[in-house]
Amino acid sequence: MTQDGYFSGGVAVITGAGSGLGAAMAARFAAQGMPVAVLDIDGEQAERTAQRIRDNSGRALAYKVDVSDQSALQAAANEVENAFGHCSVLCANVGVQQFGTIDRLTENDWRWVLNVNVMGVIHTVNAFLPLIRKSQARRHIVITSSSAAYSPGIRMGAYTASKYAITGYGETLRMELANEGVGVSILFPAGMATTHLQSSQKARPAELGILEIRREDIDAMMQSRKVDVAGHVATAEYATRHLLSELAENRRYIITHGDCREAIVSNFDDLLAAHERAQLD
Repeated sequence: MTQDGYFSGGVAVITGAGSGLGAAMAARFAAQGMPVAVLDIDGEQAERTAQRIRDNSGRALAYKVDVSDQSALQAAANEVENAFGHCSVLCANVGVQQFGTIDRLTENDWRWVLNVNVMGVIHTVNAFLPLIRKSQARRHIVITSSSAAYSPGIRMGAYTASKYAITGYGETLRMELANEGVGVSILFPAGMATTHLQSSQKARPAELGILEIRREDIDAMMQSRKVDVAGHVATAEYATRHLLSELAENRRYIITHGDCREAIVSNFDDLLAAHERAQLD
């Protein structure tokens, strides 16, 4: 469907598009001939993504935006409307990582992760939904969750909680927008060979102190999730290979890569077993 002009006339807006998964998304939509608004807290990185698109004869503009700042997102939405007139595909893709045992995470750690990963998604949708509603092209919203939402591990409690939260948000958003013809898909990326951890360090407010990343935390998390690095970690380009076709089919869930079948089946087996016990007199 994507090869037959499915996204024709559309405009894509992507947060966290300065690097990694967001930049790969931007390239995919630009290849369909869509103008792309590249949003990122790192303005220079955003401009580099936009320039790569322009170098390939596409249209792209870069905006430096902190998604935890609702007024900044609204200002960006106003600029996108002035530049492109509307938005047909919105990818709420920003997420920061915070490792550490539950008792080591401070209240400020929790507030930072939830402000960016949860409220940032909500602010993004609130700012751009009016532009989606005025678009005449095929309309979709992509909420970037994580494989951690169905395959959690230790030492990443704040991050995992935030991804559970936006998964639930995405489920409700999909139901509420269905009658308007706006598709909502929840994207579950696994590990990727990107600069996500470095980006998280740069995005952390200075007053919260340096984001400490301990190798022992990462190793413990990987072991607890029984993750095979070779099968679980991929490039962002590989992770987005089916994105456009999945959106064209309005898929509820999009898993980018990684074999987490065992974890998914185990979770739902336990839920079904609990349901069956509840039916007993």
